[in-house]
Amino acid sequence: MKEIASNSPAQVQFETISAEQAGQRIDNFLITRLKGAPKTLIYRILRKGEVRINKGRIKPDYKLQAGDLLRIPPVRLPEADEPVLVGQGILTALDNAIIHEDKALIVVNKPPGLAVHGGSGLHFGVIEAMRQLRPDCPQLELVHRLDRDTSGCLMIAKRRSMLRHLHAALRAEGGVDKRYLALVRGRWPTGTKRVQAPLQKNNLRSGERMVEVNTEGKPSLTEFSVVQRFGDLATLVEARPITGRTHQIRVHAKHAGHPIAGDPKYGDDEFSQTIRELGGKRLFLHAAFLALELPDGQRLELRAEPGRQWDATLRRLADD
Repeated sequence: MKEIASNSPAQVQFETISAEQAGQRIDNFLITRLKGAPKTLIYRILRKGEVRINKGRIKPDYKLQAGDLLRIPPVRLPEADEPVLVGQGILTALDNAIIHEDKALIVVNKPPGLAVHGGSGLHFGVIEAMRQLRPDCPQLELVHRLDRDTSGCLMIAKRRSMLRHLHAALRAEGGVDKRYLALVRGRWPTGTKRVQAPLQKNNLRSGERMVEVNTEGKPSLTEFSVVQRFGDLATLVEARPITGRTHQIRVHAKHAGHPIAGDPKYGDDEFSQTIRELGGKRLFLHAAFLALELPDGQRLELRAEPGRQWDATLRRLADD
């Protein structure tokens, strides 16, 4: 049930959360509810206490409950009749990148360099493009996120019931098995199979989000295994994040002394330049494997290929 103070988005709005909407994080709910609003704006109105639940301030990770009364402050949004139009080239590339689709779920092999959603100066991302590709799916929502420069398996729910199921699976230990490939600097030791280091997020003055190992951070665990070595220069590893923290694999790889190639935030510039000279002009982190149980009990297992540039760079590394 909605109790709207005004039809204009530039007026205060009040909305009573339904059972169907319950369980979402408030930041994710607002990103969907205020389509076209930059993420920086969403987090600013949350931080300043302009968004209220039952007249009280809440944090971005607050989980909505049925019956909550949500106050949304005045926010000016793009006109509804002026949708962001995604170019046909990107639409075609994404359509070709779909590796699984059923009545409730789409899984895309996201290309590197494409954000999962618009905001922070970006007019669109994967979700806006997919809504344009699937106009008959009004409930299309991201299940999780990948960094802009990370490629690979990205889940998009077509129904709220699937979104709730997958969010619960992601919260449960072992509910979703995600495996990444990463090309890291140096010779990864066979004995280093687990990196357990607490992670804390920090926002710089520029607004850029950085993550660091900090004893006051959240517990974080990543399991690593060696896939292929390229002498002492580089190692291809498989990374399995047991927890799901922001930039977890990238920061844990750096913490272990083996930063990922092409990582502008946590990488090694000299190593990244060496890989670029071999044709590797990207972040070498790829969500390669995904396994989960669907609501009907069936197990879904998917693999996504990293692409030609990735493969060509590894071949050149092997030949050196």
